[in-house]
Amino acid sequence: MLRLATAFSGIGAIEHALKRMRVNHKLVFACDNDPHVKQSFFANYDIDDSRWFDFVQNIDGKKFKGKVDLLVGGTPCQSFSMVGKRRGFKDARGTLFYEFARLVDEIKPKAFIFENVKGLLSHDSGKTWEVIQNTFKELGYAFYPQVLNAKDYGIPQNRERLFVVGFKKKKDFKFPNPVELKITMHDLLDDTADSKYYLPEKGIKFVTSQKNLDKKYTQINGQVALCQKANQQFNWHGDFVFEPAGTVDEKYFLSDKVAKYVLATGTKNFYSKPETDLTIARPLLATMAKMHRAGVDNYITRSGRIRKLSPRECLRLMGFDDSFKIVVSDTQMYKQAGNSIVVNVLMAVLRNMGIDTNKLNL
Repeated sequence: MLRLATAFSGIGAIEHALKRMRVNHKLVFACDNDPHVKQSFFANYDIDDSRWFDFVQNIDGKKFKGKVDLLVGGTPCQSFSMVGKRRGFKDARGTLFYEFARLVDEIKPKAFIFENVKGLLSHDSGKTWEVIQNTFKELGYAFYPQVLNAKDYGIPQNRERLFVVGFKKKKDFKFPNPVELKITMHDLLDDTADSKYYLPEKGIKFVTSQKNLDKKYTQINGQVALCQKANQQFNWHGDFVFEPAGTVDEKYFLSDKVAKYVLATGTKNFYSKPETDLTIARPLLATMAKMHRAGVDNYITRSGRIRKLSPRECLRLMGFDDSFKIVVSDTQMYKQAGNSIVVNVLMAVLRNMGIDTNKLNL
C-alpha cells in the first residue's frame, strides 16, 4: 500500500490520479488553507479532521518520519532573500517553499513530487530556482526537473508546468515520453448547458474582439484548450463555445425592417409587449400568412450563442472524471479547477516512478 501525504493539496489531483489508476493507497495527511477546498476534498476522499491541516506551518513532520512513501505539493512562486548568500535551504526560510522542503527534511519520504509554474525557472532572475535546486541537494535527494505540457499526455489543454521528482535513494528516472493527443476539447464538452453559462452581450463583445483573440486571452471552439486559470471563467478569459442554433431556410427569416417592427413597442392593438422564443406559442390563426406579413405572431431567434465552459467541463479538462463530486459554488469550482494539477500528467509521472496498479517501486 502506498502511503501518501500532500501539502498545498487543492482538490486532490494526486489522490484522483491514484484512484483512476486503482493503486491501493492510504492518505496520511493533507493540507490547504482554503475552507472551500477543504469542502471539496472531504466530499471526494477518505479523510477526517485528524489528518487535515489548515496551515502547512502547523504540520510537525517529525511525527510522520518513516510513515510516508510519497509527498506531493506545489507552492506559490515567491522571491527569496539572498542575505545568507548560501542560496540553499537556509535562504528559503520565510517562504512557503521552505515549508515544503522542511517537510521533506523532517518526514524523509521515499520520494516527492513538486509542481509549479514554468515561470519558476526564470523567476527573480533565476535565483528562486537556484535556491530550490540547492535545497533539494542539501536534503540529500536525487531530483529530476522537467516542464511537461498536458496536451502531450492525453488532455486537450495547453498547460505547461514544472515537475520536480525526487528520490531518497538514487534512481534511474526518466520523465514519460509525450503521446499522441487523440481527443479534442469538444470531446469533453456536454451537448447541452444551463442557460446561466451563456454570455451576455458585453461578454460576447469581449470574447470575440480580435485583440483578445490574437493575444490568446480568449478562444472560441478550439481543438486544444487554453491554459485554465483560477479566475478565467467569470472574467471572460479562456475557452468558449459557439453553438449555432441549427439550419433554417433563409426564407423564414424576417427582414431587418420587419424584425425592427416586431420588436418595437407593439404591433397595433395585438400585443403591447412583443416577445421572441416563447415557451408557449400564441394561438395560431387561420389568417396566419397575413399575420406574418403584418408582423404579428410567434417568432424565434436562431443566430447562435456563446457560452463559457461549465465547472464539470473544466474538471474534465484537468483530468478529473465525473465521479468527482461538485459540492461548492461555480465560482469556487472554477478557481479550484484552475489551481489544480492535471491528473493525466501525474498518472504518467507516477508510472515512470515505478508506481502502478501491481507495483510500488520507490
